[in-house]
Amino acid sequence: MTRYSKILWSRKALLLGVVTGSLAFAIVTLAGGFDPNLQDFPDPTGAIRTVSTTGSVDTTNPFFQSLGTNGRACISCHQPGDAWTVTPPHIQERFAATHGTDPIFRPVDGSNCPSADVSTEEAREQAYSMLLNKGLIRISLAVPANAEFEVTHVRDPHRCPETTSQQLAMFRRPLPSTNLGFLSTVMWDGRENAKGQTILQDLAQQSKDATTGHAQASTAPTDQQAAEIVAFEMALFTAQSRDNAAGHLNADGAQGGPDSLPTQPFFLGINDPLGGNPTHAPFNPNAFTIFDNWANLSESAPLEEAREAVARGQKLFNTLVIPITGVAGINDALNQPVVMGFCTTCHDTPNSGNHSLSVPLNIGITDFPALPPLDTEGLPVYTLVCKATGQKFRVTDPGRAMISGRCADIGKTKGPILRGLAARAPYFHNGSAASLLDVVNFYNRRFNLGLGEKQKADLVAFLGSL
Repeated sequence: MTRYSKILWSRKALLLGVVTGSLAFAIVTLAGGFDPNLQDFPDPTGAIRTVSTTGSVDTTNPFFQSLGTNGRACISCHQPGDAWTVTPPHIQERFAATHGTDPIFRPVDGSNCPSADVSTEEAREQAYSMLLNKGLIRISLAVPANAEFEVTHVRDPHRCPETTSQQLAMFRRPLPSTNLGFLSTVMWDGRENAKGQTILQDLAQQSKDATTGHAQASTAPTDQQAAEIVAFEMALFTAQSRDNAAGHLNADGAQGGPDSLPTQPFFLGINDPLGGNPTHAPFNPNAFTIFDNWANLSESAPLEEAREAVARGQKLFNTLVIPITGVAGINDALNQPVVMGFCTTCHDTPNSGNHSLSVPLNIGITDFPALPPLDTEGLPVYTLVCKATGQKFRVTDPGRAMISGRCADIGKTKGPILRGLAARAPYFHNGSAASLLDVVNFYNRRFNLGLGEKQKADLVAFLGSL
């Protein structure tokens, strides 16, 4: 049996697996009582855990139901063991178990091209290579009618006839459907936010759009179904609970793990680094405090060295001075060529690491050629030329510009909430960083930080403990 037919939600309760016969990926309720909150799910560096503030996990919720025509449900791409997204190793296991017929494998967006040949298992393995290797979903968007730019060249490694200069394909990671109480922006490109609604309204609309799009429903979910999906998601809080080196992340006075997350206060602009709301408290770069008590452990403390590494990484994340240059959304917005900031300038929400305002940024993740160690293999490359200025961009994803049509938004995406990172590699919106060390190495090179190997290891230890 694969991991997907044996992962336990709880010993007495819920089995996560591939259902024999229908091959539908589902949550199956077992007999008996159960712990309402998820147990530890192993991940590459320890274990991750989720708690629900409702006190129960209702698997009759529409989140677990196939509301479309292709067998998919929200759970198909939002797995509890993957921090409520999906990861390549587990996608590959699902492919092997079902010969590529699990509902996640659907040409509408799972394949590199919607017209790809999926008639045989060998053909499916090739057609779904971006999903299998990087956990990427194909998002097709038309160039906005009001676009300030023209797409003058398309380099598509998949030679997909549906990918044109007017209909672009972007490959993006499914965002986690947990810790949504800290959201300031819905979707990588903030497309739902463009409608001027509240976050809850944005999430409800997103659930409808996902069902008619990804699940190919003929009609959208009802308002009641959408509300139930959002309520289920909003109740979930997920974090790394155990680290192989540092042990339980709430030991020795630390506040790691998911249990303290539901009580963490949040409002839009709670720790605004750009000073957009002068009525709020001034920006505090010390946005993470959960491992403060691990900073000066006694030499006899259990796992003292590993825990102090996590604390050092937290301190670096809070205090390392970063000369921010060339970041659209910061330098241009403040009209300053260099802004002396921190990691928490862009991950300012206390103890969750989200950006507390809807401010998409371009830090260079979409640039082509990519800055090492980013891996852009398989991603289309688009040449965009701004009509008014002639400025040229070569990007693997125009980002926010595909929603707004503005040249100033080319390459901009939102930053994700950082909790549960260890369980959801690869990283960035396009899966271009295979590991957390790759993420650190990218920032080290992008902003000329001069980090030593020990500093890099400490940052990885901290990020992997979130």
